[in-house]
Amino acid sequence: MNLKVISRNVGVALLVSALFMLLSVVVSLIDGGDSALGPLLISFTITFIVGIFPFIFTRKNANISLKDGFMIIFLSWLLSFIFGALPYALWGGPFTVINAWFESVSGFTTTGATILEDVEALPRSLLFWRSATHFIGGLGVVVFLLLIIPNTSPIRLRLTNMELSSLSRDDYRSRANKSVSIFASVFLGLGALAFVSYMLAGMSWFDAICHAFSVSATGGFSTKNLSIAAFNSPVISILTIIFMLVGSIHFGIIFMALVGRSVRPLHNPILRFYIICLTAISIVTALSLKFEGAGMSWGKAFLDGTFQVVSYASTSGLAVTDNSNWPMLACFMLVLVSLVCGCAGSTSGGLKVDRALVLFKAIRMQIRKTLYPSTIFEVRLGRRILHDEEIYPQVLYIAMYFLLVGISTVICMLVGDPNNHAILGSVASLSNVGPSLGDIGSMGNYNAEPAILKFIFSFDMFLGRVEIYPVLAVISGIFNRKY
Repeated sequence: MNLKVISRNVGVALLVSALFMLLSVVVSLIDGGDSALGPLLISFTITFIVGIFPFIFTRKNANISLKDGFMIIFLSWLLSFIFGALPYALWGGPFTVINAWFESVSGFTTTGATILEDVEALPRSLLFWRSATHFIGGLGVVVFLLLIIPNTSPIRLRLTNMELSSLSRDDYRSRANKSVSIFASVFLGLGALAFVSYMLAGMSWFDAICHAFSVSATGGFSTKNLSIAAFNSPVISILTIIFMLVGSIHFGIIFMALVGRSVRPLHNPILRFYIICLTAISIVTALSLKFEGAGMSWGKAFLDGTFQVVSYASTSGLAVTDNSNWPMLACFMLVLVSLVCGCAGSTSGGLKVDRALVLFKAIRMQIRKTLYPSTIFEVRLGRRILHDEEIYPQVLYIAMYFLLVGISTVICMLVGDPNNHAILGSVASLSNVGPSLGDIGSMGNYNAEPAILKFIFSFDMFLGRVEIYPVLAVISGIFNRKY
């Protein structure tokens, strides 16, 4: 491994975090210097010094191997978690070391799970930092790095290929620098539009920017204990549904539609399958709330049902109602969308609806081959024919996902699961959804979970955010002498 190359590029990721810590300091000064000013200043200083250190003592080197690339991704995320936890740990209150770590990992991975029982007790500067971790993690600490690396650098090409899922490049085969630019421009544009829209809908500038950070990154951190429900505004709720949905769609599709001023890219078969599934599940959920719930009106049943389905499917985790007392069918619908989630090429986590569609088509092809063994069948996505070498990795990923859910659940039960949240917490964490059902539902939190479970869930969040393979590759390399 080339430690100099790794240290310089990981340093860039830390400097990005330091920048947003500095912005949080500015927020604290605007408020006259709140209780988080000292912790944020100390955290900024430490993070900045550690981030700038490699640039002082190591020379720039463009050579990078595949193993170096995996290590850069792994360490960029890991150290962002560690240094991102400093403001929480130094501020204190409910933030023990494990709670600060959990909140930091949840923020950077855009999971949105929290240990906070009273969000509004935090000073505004710390709330800003909390939401900013969503923004950093949504764009990706490595994508931030890619934005400042020259287009011709081999580092850019290698890191793009590893940071952005292969699924996200299947429909739009562009060069590495174009992929990063498309992802960044759509993400930043979505955040800016959300901020302006929330301001016009009646939010304060502070609430608007924090929720814009969250919704553009499909994360669930809010400045209010009741999340979006606190604003008691159908307009804000509908706007949030729209932004959560857009944030979970392939950014390439959005870019092509806007630049080409055409709805033709929206005819994508994966997007069509995603919208049909969301519509059907939202209707089923709304009907369950209407007929099995506590006398909801039709309007509230459809608004609450659609909001929570889109929130869980996009892995946003924002809430407009408490789902702890929902009927069984409605709860099952939420768990279902928590498994599949949004599209590749977006900020959502989970298995991705792309893989689900490929799996369904592959199963259908296999059944038809069994019935008609002498006939040749193909798996098609629109006009594109998928070959076995393209199908196999996606099916393998689905199998690996459920294997990890099972392993995580068993470990949680072995070490102690007093609240019976092992399987629900594992699914919500590995899919980066955040909330699940019951005490860890849309209005709940993870504070009552044992420390060991918080650590396991945070590791699941990490695996889900980087789509498993980079973390497993690094862990495998540590135990492989040839690495």
